Amino acid sequence: MPRCKDCNKDASFGYRDTSIRMYCKTHKKEDMENLKSKVCKYIEGCDNLARSKSDFCKKHGGGDRCKYENCDKSSQGNTDFCVEHGGGNRCKYEGCYTSSRNNDDFCIKHGGGKRCKYPEGCDKSAKGNTEFCISHGGGKRCKYPEGCDKSAERNTDFCVRHGGGKRCKYPEGCSKSAAGKTEYCKSHGGGKRCKYPEGCSKSARNKSDFCIEHGGGDRCPNCIDWIDSRCGWSKYDGYCATCFKVLFPDDERSKIIYSHTKEIRVRNEINSHFNGFIHDKPLYTGNCDCTHRRRIDHRKLIGNTILAVETDEFGHSCYDPLDEEIRYDDLYMIHSGKWIFIRFNPDGGNIDLEDKLEVLIKEIKCQIKRIENEENTDLLEIVKLY
Repeated sequence: MPRCKDCNKDASFGYRDTSIRMYCKTHKKEDMENLKSKVCKYIEGCDNLARSKSDFCKKHGGGDRCKYENCDKSSQGNTDFCVEHGGGNRCKYEGCYTSSRNNDDFCIKHGGGKRCKYPEGCDKSAKGNTEFCISHGGGKRCKYPEGCDKSAERNTDFCVRHGGGKRCKYPEGCSKSAAGKTEYCKSHGGGKRCKYPEGCSKSARNKSDFCIEHGGGDRCPNCIDWIDSRCGWSKYDGYCATCFKVLFPDDERSKIIYSHTKEIRVRNEINSHFNGFIHDKPLYTGNCDCTHRRRIDHRKLIGNTILAVETDEFGHSCYDPLDEEIRYDDLYMIHSGKWIFIRFNPDGGNIDLEDKLEVLIKEIKCQIKRIENEENTDLLEIVKLY
């Protein structure tokens, strides 16, 4: 076995035309090539060794390839397929066919591979060449110049917030992150969409198959069984704002909900112009003392007509449209006279709330005049403002 002329290591390098190995990798001369092991001939240069009888390393197409149709990845171990298509060692956990990690018998989910060494204990997988999981600082971190301790996404140097990971490919340009395995952000159709049977293009919420409007997302535990259940919010411990305010009136957050709700602004404005409006109180049936759960934000009985004003904060985007129809039916069962609903949305539209309230007061005056003159002939009228 030839030895290096400058040391006693195995000589691998020499000149191709002589085919004589004279030096090791450390002491090789310029223009010498590895005559012992064939180096990858990737056109842009690569120092990795070519695999088996090919001229390229595994990364650049050398060695045995996966035999799954239209797959050019490297086959794993003694199998004919890549990891994705079932090649290599598989997890030995019963009912799991995921690839096992490193020299373990199990996949990451079932305890295989290097685990996080967080002092207080953690059973998650350690990321990359680090000793910790992503939650405890492992893996590649975001390199945002002003400092960020979040994990870098995919093969980028930044977290999602600072431009890392796969970005939305919307033709007109979008800087948001692509959702899930799709090519677009949620706003442009990416991620899991709502599976409402009659068709819906909105994004499905959390782990559900539906958008908020059609019952998706985490529901408020207090009203989850109600037909008009609302989605819960983490800032209210999983409850919707309405239930949280009722259940925990002494909580500091309930006071904030009360003081900032636009419904209160509308109530105060109505009270400053009109007498006799009832605000957010249960409706009584006509033949007994029991109450009905359906409430109306602001209502006034004029003759045989109830004039109702509903403050649709954020357009009631988390309400089910089917339930809205049922709601009208339920209310009609309580009062079988005529109804006029004014659905007032105080949000959006780039119009100041004070200007919207001025329009609302004019509309209420107009409807009161119509009722008094008996001009409303339909059993149900719905007027939408904004």
